[in-house]
Amino acid sequence: MSALNTYSTPILEEWVDYNGHLRDAFYLLIFSYATDALMDRLGLDSQSREASGHSLFTLELHMNYLHEVKLGAQVEVRTQLIGHDKKRLHLYHSLHLAGDEQTLAGNEQMLLHVDLAGPHSAPFSEHTLALLQAIEIQQRTLPRPAYVGRVIGLPKAA
Repeated sequence: MSALNTYSTPILEEWVDYNGHLRDAFYLLIFSYATDALMDRLGLDSQSREASGHSLFTLELHMNYLHEVKLGAQVEVRTQLIGHDKKRLHLYHSLHLAGDEQTLAGNEQMLLHVDLAGPHSAPFSEHTLALLQAIEIQQRTLPRPAYVGRVIGLPKAA
């Protein structure tokens, strides 16, 4: 099994900077759309959110910019489930040129399932948990992405 293909798009002119490179904010936009697509796959689409009053909130994310992405490139996001519990989802998105294996950027996210009436955390539905478990089983043999769990900082001076 491979990571899920969750989103694809061409790089638009309004997304690039004066160097012809994708602006940093638009990497996050692309990854955000991939998270939305994953939510749809997990039964957390707009109809479900409206009916249940539940959604996902992003608690934390880390972004790694690894290679240039230029105007007009056709890119795709591949999503790997790193882990989950009854309320949280840990995932990793990687950005690629369509059909290419080289990772252009990586985005690690921790998401929380929330009852919007509080708002406060809430357990996933049985349906969503079953879908998460199915993805977990399908992706069991995938290697852990190299950029998961990294910490930003400078080494301490001696």
